[in-house]
Amino acid sequence: MKSKSSVIRILYAASEQSADIFYLTRVFVPDPFLCFIVGGRSTAVVSRLEYGRVRAQSNCDEVLLLETVQLQVARALRIEPLAVGLAEVMCYFAKLNKASELEVPESFPSVYFAKLLAAGMQVRIGADPFFPARELKSDAEAKALRQGNAASAAGIRTAESVLRASKIVGKCLKYEGRTLTSEWLRTMIDQACLAKGAVAQNTIVAGGKQGCDPHEGGHGPLKPNELIIVDVFPRVQKTGYHGDMTRTLLKGRANDAQRALVGAVRDAQLAALAKVKAGVSGATVHGAAVQLFEGRGFHTERRGEGFVGFIHSTGHGLGLEVHEAPRVSPTAGRLRKGHVITIEPGLYYPEIGGCRIEDVVRVTKEGSEMLSSMHYKWELR
Repeated sequence: MKSKSSVIRILYAASEQSADIFYLTRVFVPDPFLCFIVGGRSTAVVSRLEYGRVRAQSNCDEVLLLETVQLQVARALRIEPLAVGLAEVMCYFAKLNKASELEVPESFPSVYFAKLLAAGMQVRIGADPFFPARELKSDAEAKALRQGNAASAAGIRTAESVLRASKIVGKCLKYEGRTLTSEWLRTMIDQACLAKGAVAQNTIVAGGKQGCDPHEGGHGPLKPNELIIVDVFPRVQKTGYHGDMTRTLLKGRANDAQRALVGAVRDAQLAALAKVKAGVSGATVHGAAVQLFEGRGFHTERRGEGFVGFIHSTGHGLGLEVHEAPRVSPTAGRLRKGHVITIEPGLYYPEIGGCRIEDVVRVTKEGSEMLSSMHYKWELR
């Protein structure tokens, strides 16, 4: 526990929710716990409930029992053990290791940040991401992301199968004798992901005008001859890594405007993918999609209280979080070998519908490696 470092890094979070502390420890813990990084060595401080499991499963160099540490702090400060809180443990650990400064992530609880300052500690907020190495995925991480995207694909295939089997009855779709809704189809998609060992949350099944709001989850009956955006981004239970794929489907017969829209989105995705390469900026990749849309006459503009056209960036990093660094946007920096990003251009016009097509790639020196796999057939008769 004792070392010597001018700066100690401190994390306090539940690794089931915090990607940073899970990245460090590689063990899922449902309740917040302390982690210190001193001179490159990591120490976890956990309760007796988690002590044995964290010792056996985590990547930490050292695992300490919280109750034991609290007794040590109480003796050192000559106070009752019950008076020793987490802030006292942090201060004691810092002084024991002769740290001149503490560094915490942006997500560090403000109550403990304030207590550390009140105790006279020098505390700074670290850069985001707290662990820059998270941006560059190893082969093992790429494999985990493939598994996540296999779960995404299973969910989308389920949606395709259900829509193919559904029947058009008036202005509704019927499946197994019942009206097919976004909610019901989403449940079936999520079940397919779970069968692949992944948990899907907030899956998007948005048809018609609902699909023109990119983060609208979708609700109510699905209709024939309307574009339906299916966006599936599950988390693999074993590894914590995500999949993230989107396809746009239609049950019935598409009109010319819908075909032109979907064709432009797919071509924009191909144009963006063609630009992906280590050393190329994310802004350049994004610009390729924008240029294709503008060339096809699909303009982005404000209408009333909202916007139509290509109203989001082309992509984002994917890993332990669904949205993480780097970005693929108008202001994004250069891509590096090992970056894993989504490429997901989209177009949204209420009079036509919304379309988004999304895949995941790992950036290489020569181009990119596809980490997702699913066909692009979308018009289902």
